Amino acid sequence: MALIRYNNPFKELEEMQNQLNKLFDESLTSTARSGLTTPTADVYMNEDEDKLIVEAHLPGYEQDDVELQIENGALIIRADRQERKEQDEKRKYILRESSSSYYRRIGLPKNVEADKIMANFDNGVLEVNVPFKELPKPQTVKIEGKKKK
Repeated sequence: MALIRYNNPFKELEEMQNQLNKLFDESLTSTARSGLTTPTADVYMNEDEDKLIVEAHLPGYEQDDVELQIENGALIIRADRQERKEQDEKRKYILRESSSSYYRRIGLPKNVEADKIMANFDNGVLEVNVPFKELPKPQTVKIEGKKKK
């Protein structure tokens, strides 16, 4: 009886799986920043109800990547980022390029003081404070006419 050497038929597949896992592990952080995740925005009133607060969560973006505009009664938030990473290890050359963009249009009420809007960007969070104009106070109107007896 002849001896037959046992070869693992899945050895090549396992090696390929390990290479793919390594590739995805290295690019996981850049994938999360490449636009595959959807940044969120929260819109709410402050406690005194005298201003609207918009918080846009933009992880991976820098302050210079973000642009704010007031246009046709809406707050427009735009963010664009491009990343390029080159790596040269002996005979290998890896070039990774990614870009992502964010666009959000938030309708504003008519009583907004557009010239007093303030924005702050800190650690990937854009906070926009939109103050309201003071609305006229309600007034009582005297009703005239004949009174019934």
